[in-house]
Amino acid sequence: MNRTCYAGEVNDCLLGKKVTLCGWVQRQRDLGGVIFIDLRDRSGIFQIVFEPESCEEELLRIAKNIRSEFIIEVVGIIRKRSNPNPNLPTGYLEMLASELTLLNESETPPFLITDNTDAKEDLRLVYRFLDLRRPFLQKNVIFRHEVVKAIREFLYKEGFIEIETPMLIRSTPEGARDYIVPSRIYQGKFYALPQSPQLFKQLSMIAGFDKYFQIARCFRDEDSRSDRQPEFTQLDLEMSFVNEEDIYDITERLFCNIFKTCLNVNIQTPFQRISYLKALTEYGTDKPDIRFEMKIEDYSDLFKESSFPVFQKTIEDSGRILGIKIADGSNYSRKEIENLQEWMKEQQRSFRLQETGFIWLKSNNQEIQGTIKKYVSITEASLLNGRIKETDLLVLLAGKESEISSQLGVLRNHIAKTAKLIDKNDFKFCWITDFPLFKWNEEEQKIETEHHPFTQPNMDDYREGYLSEEKEKALKCRARCYDLVLNGIELSSGSIRNHDPKIQYKILEIIGMSKAEIDRRFGFLLDALKYGAPPHGGIAPGIDRLVMIMLGLDSLRDVYAFPKTSTGLCLMTKAPSEVDKEQLAELGINLVSKNVEKKETG
Repeated sequence: MNRTCYAGEVNDCLLGKKVTLCGWVQRQRDLGGVIFIDLRDRSGIFQIVFEPESCEEELLRIAKNIRSEFIIEVVGIIRKRSNPNPNLPTGYLEMLASELTLLNESETPPFLITDNTDAKEDLRLVYRFLDLRRPFLQKNVIFRHEVVKAIREFLYKEGFIEIETPMLIRSTPEGARDYIVPSRIYQGKFYALPQSPQLFKQLSMIAGFDKYFQIARCFRDEDSRSDRQPEFTQLDLEMSFVNEEDIYDITERLFCNIFKTCLNVNIQTPFQRISYLKALTEYGTDKPDIRFEMKIEDYSDLFKESSFPVFQKTIEDSGRILGIKIADGSNYSRKEIENLQEWMKEQQRSFRLQETGFIWLKSNNQEIQGTIKKYVSITEASLLNGRIKETDLLVLLAGKESEISSQLGVLRNHIAKTAKLIDKNDFKFCWITDFPLFKWNEEEQKIETEHHPFTQPNMDDYREGYLSEEKEKALKCRARCYDLVLNGIELSSGSIRNHDPKIQYKILEIIGMSKAEIDRRFGFLLDALKYGAPPHGGIAPGIDRLVMIMLGLDSLRDVYAFPKTSTGLCLMTKAPSEVDKEQLAELGINLVSKNVEKKETG
């Protein structure tokens, strides 16, 4: 077998030349003795022609019996098409066939292998090996390869060393549940699949590899989420003798290179930096989409003397009145506003909050119109006219600041999408900085880390004594960590790590770990930190999400070759599955049903 080139690579240079192509049959058409076959491989589709005048009878017979998804090898001369197909890059050329070999037959597929297939996703996931033949998915998988290639080439030039870290590690708390792997040799003991190579990349810094990276496979045993997969890939990156500015610099240059290389898009730098508190205040989220404005504004002072009962109660309860201005929203019809209000009520149900919808106001010739028009005083109308344009629609929510801010953040994104305020070809990065080091778990009444416990505290706050087991002090302590956000999606978290073992030990104590537990779970790390650990930090962007955003896709499953469902099932291999009793016995494992019936009590 001597394939000359891929189907999508045939061009003018091959005109008049004999070429050998191999691939799958997209379709076969018999038009009065002249047979056309569209041949498909990973590069594209090319038309093959069998003409009675130039083909032997046996060749025509074989061509007549060819069906979709049969695999063939075909030899012939490349020529111009008399009827070019402008929808194909190779649509102005075709092959006049002189030889045809049937390499393998195929059963009729359960769905058409085309991009516009109407097959349900569950069916396509069962037959993912067929679904992957579709040009759409092949393009996505190949593009992902190009992104990883660009990452590697850039980091090699920057002096980074690619190091593989273990896949079988000890279980460590990093927010989500670990996938546990039982040991056959050491019965009763377990490995865990890594949620990230966090500790090993820190140990690599202590070992002296001052620029490390890895295309790391990671695992998290989380509940069903549409935007997550139980296993995912991230670019893991760590450097020694650095501060935040060094991380920002290498990351921004890396992403500029990726977008230029893979999309020929120039990314604007430096990336905007937004503090955590400012992001929550102005965007209602720590993952703001900055491709459009529509920031959240505080109107509490304007309505502090309001006669509207809801506003009065809010002010009395030390709440806030927050709002967003929809540019050109004054043209919204009453029906459009009602639809928005109903959508907002649906969101409030999901937040498990009171279904209030929202209050809307607009200015028409200096006269205020809207939900609470009769409650707006002359003074308030005057102040409002100073804050909104006649083309604006003002949407207001009143209540506890943290609750209404997040709701307005969700509404802001929804309006931007429905009003088509977002350019899908626009890519806007931003850094979110000054995160708190700790957060309060109300349900368990304890202090937890906001990101992970290996993040260094802000040293000014450390010197102020905020690294403390006292709740009030601890919640004031900022972290030397940062999130990278792209188009409203968190792409990565990173931080400057603790290289001082005393600080690391103190953080683990603050989150409630005993000395025995610290030594048992992290003794190896704390021991390593005592032997000259350099200042170090890093970041770990998600490759799956990056590719999804770059290609303008809505589902992570479209960038994986073999994804699982949102509930963690592989419909193709039927994983997870039961295992033989003999295997369990070797591991010393007995299965206990969760649904054991409780004995009835008299």
